[in-house]
Amino acid sequence: MSISNSVNTNAGAMVALQNLNKTNSELQEVQTRINTGMKVAGAKDNGGIFAIAQRMRSEVSGYSAVQQSLDRGMATTDVALAAGEAISDLLIEMKEKALAAGDASLDTASRSALNEDYKALRDQIGTIVSNAEFNGVNLIDGSQTDGFIALANADGSNSITVGTENLSLSGTIVTITSTSSFSTATTAAAAASAIGTSLDNVNNALARLGTKSKALEIHDSFVTKLSDALETGIGNLVDADLAKESARLQSLQVKQQLGIQALGIANSAPQSVLSFFQ
Repeated sequence: MSISNSVNTNAGAMVALQNLNKTNSELQEVQTRINTGMKVAGAKDNGGIFAIAQRMRSEVSGYSAVQQSLDRGMATTDVALAAGEAISDLLIEMKEKALAAGDASLDTASRSALNEDYKALRDQIGTIVSNAEFNGVNLIDGSQTDGFIALANADGSNSITVGTENLSLSGTIVTITSTSSFSTATTAAAAASAIGTSLDNVNNALARLGTKSKALEIHDSFVTKLSDALETGIGNLVDADLAKESARLQSLQVKQQLGIQALGIANSAPQSVLSFFQ
């Protein structure tokens, strides 16, 4: 194939320029990856991978909300458990006072002193119930008809419900009334029996709350692991291998210098036409 000697068209320079432009484009791409640490920073880099990564990012964001909901649920349940355990301890003390007062040989003054202690413990139950609140939610005063509903998945279609337990006085669990007291051995024995029933009910309620608290804790651990796995998956899709990109950068820099030299050689070729006219 013959090569035309022309000052109007320099095919060699065109080819050299095309190659240099391609090298510069690749060099810019590598520099962007090194600057951002990502091989797919936007849809222009790889539309399919970017769409998958964005969907996974959406799931990670959703699981962040799930974890916050589960954390609130665990805190609310833990407050209810702490209050319930305190109430259980108070009932044990109240039963002790009532049983002591049920001794027929006890004098009136001693029984009256025991009754005052009993009433103080009784009133403390009401105080604990009214203050067992976290973030505006109280699971043991009967105010939350639906309990606490925690998110369980990223799209909100599943949930974990912690049921409410009404530990207020005169309720179905704590059957003793807010005016419960005793003045005789007979009424003290009746109070002790009622407290025994209430204590069993409270312990059953604590078992239910404890089971739900454990379920929230297990699911929170699972969601944390799932979110971490998704984060790792996103990284595998979009993160750049910086060691590889560094090596490629050096290669392209050398290639760029060679391209510049090749373009210079190609641009000097038309000067040879002048020798034809000497």
